[in-house]
Amino acid sequence: MRVKTLPATVTRRYLDHMETWRAVATGLFILGGLVMVLVAMAQVRDRRGTSHAEVVRAGVIGLAVVAVVSTAIAFWLPSVVTWGVVAATAMAVFFITMMD
Repeated sequence: MRVKTLPATVTRRYLDHMETWRAVATGLFILGGLVMVLVAMAQVRDRRGTSHAEVVRAGVIGLAVVAVVSTAIAFWLPSVVTWGVVAATAMAVFFITMMD
């Protein structure tokens, strides 16, 4: 019995490109996410009695969250959810940076 395999072009065609909207949404989310990480680190730094390690920990946790969400945006999330997350991030960045 012979096993049929997919031609190399079928699997490569799926993996060698990314939709443009996914790349744009991922880039916008990463930009907004980095701003949010910096704001979070600044808020931790401004608290009394915080050490340098706590600021670094807040940055590492924030960057990990941004990395996981941006990977989900780039590969798995549907377009409506993706643009909702990007819009929520943009509104949060605008609100946090313009209110103070």
